[in-house]
Amino acid sequence: MRTTLNIDDTLLEKARKLTGIQEKTALIHAAIEAMIALESARRLAALGGSQPKLRAAPRRRPSGGDAA
Repeated sequence: MRTTLNIDDTLLEKARKLTGIQEKTALIHAAIEAMIALESARRLAALGGSQPKLRAAPRRRPSGGDAA
């Protein structure tokens, strides 16, 4: 989809230097993907502790087991 954007030149140049991505389209795609990942992680972290009755998963193997 074609979209027209007004982006601050200084902001665009800073993003290019930090990422090494020179093509505008690729840079915008990377920025959107990063924003989605960041927001997804924030929402996942906000869910932490939302099931107080959940039993903790066992963390150790039973004694006598072989570590393969």
